[in-house]
Amino acid sequence: MTSDPTLDEALARLLPHWLPTQRWFAAKGRAIASVSVVAAVPLPVADGPRVDHVLVAVAFADGGPAQHYQLHVARDTAPAGEFDHVTIGPVGDRIAYDGLWDPRVTAWLLGAVRTGTEVGDLRFIPEPGAEIPEPGPGRVLGVEQSNTSVVWGDCSILKTFRLVQPGVNPDLELHRALRSVGSTQVAALQGAVEGTLHDEPVTLGMLQDYAANSADGWAMALASVRDLFAEADLHADEVGGDFAGEAARLGETIAIVHAQLRTALGEGSRDAAELVANWTARLDTAVAEIPDLAPYTEAIRAVYAEVAGSVATQRVHGDLHLGQTLRTPQGWLVLDFEGEPAAPLAERVRPDSALRDVAGMLRSFDYAAFHSFAGDPEPDQQRLWHAGEWAQRNRAAFCDGYALRAGRDPREDGALLRAFELNKAVYEVVYETRNRPSWVSIPLDSIARLVAVTRS
Repeated sequence: MTSDPTLDEALARLLPHWLPTQRWFAAKGRAIASVSVVAAVPLPVADGPRVDHVLVAVAFADGGPAQHYQLHVARDTAPAGEFDHVTIGPVGDRIAYDGLWDPRVTAWLLGAVRTGTEVGDLRFIPEPGAEIPEPGPGRVLGVEQSNTSVVWGDCSILKTFRLVQPGVNPDLELHRALRSVGSTQVAALQGAVEGTLHDEPVTLGMLQDYAANSADGWAMALASVRDLFAEADLHADEVGGDFAGEAARLGETIAIVHAQLRTALGEGSRDAAELVANWTARLDTAVAEIPDLAPYTEAIRAVYAEVAGSVATQRVHGDLHLGQTLRTPQGWLVLDFEGEPAAPLAERVRPDSALRDVAGMLRSFDYAAFHSFAGDPEPDQQRLWHAGEWAQRNRAAFCDGYALRAGRDPREDGALLRAFELNKAVYEVVYETRNRPSWVSIPLDSIARLVAVTRS
């Protein structure tokens, strides 16, 4: 509870209905048992609405662990119509809405980071030497799923973590580490917002340079695939939109980031048997839920069994795919070092093989190539052949680029790389079955290809 019982009671009543309608809410499909305010800190926004920074606990009817979410709850007597789509509901004699959409609130947030403001348990921390612009109104980007980002012109972007867990978020931790070694392969960190959750430190937001003149890696790959499909008589290397050069440069970038993370945070090793046990446990759970995996189970286990000995480990991205990359005029940038958002924090910060990231990107090339066939019971065979050609060409180009910078080709560790790919594909089968059933053929077909390579 907080010092404002009106706010506590209203949010407990309103949020069970409002939260599931938000794109960033991570528990869609789970029945909410209750929502309670864990902490609320009033923010001194001058000449604006009343604003509270709020952390809420969401309990579920299935009895699973509670989740914690971050909100900036603004309250005004007559909010502007532009806030209708983020209106939470009445709180006393005012209307509450998501304050991140209010330019008066975002101007205050930028100024707070710039000046190193502290309010209650909230700490707005500028990075030493960072150039943070003068406060001004920001605008919310509408493309994210799990977080909310606000941008100021072409200068800064504040990522606000919606689902929060006690501890330092790996996205902030790894960006600080990469900044310490002068990395230019990530957007420079300008500052952070930190607080307290159940008496433990918690990361609430990150302010970074904004790469305004950039292109999303996933969108670029899809455009390349479309170009190939439009030129039915040409091969992938003959089409003007050939992506292989960019895939190779992206491979170089990932290898550089891996080297920088080793320099900043060191490296170690893990017993392969531990990895195999984790992969096997995921496979057993997946097969019990999804019978379509059963025909491949023994072949997958055979790939896992080839992995033995000691595996070199380091801090890695943990959830790498084309959508986590941006192409700028200067080169590729890597984004979002949170790891798999649904995984516990202890798992997301644990060192792993760099091949986990390589495998994640290889899976992403398969998705880019084959996603347009999702749900099509009779796909065009010529287009299907071209999709396979595109995937193979770009997977190879990425590995070539990675090898150029890393000094070792990831394909030389074939069994370990295939095992990481298969483990990721098994995860994807579960995810797609639960969320996008028409897409499940993409990882299932990839599993069939990967085990066929092993058998041959």
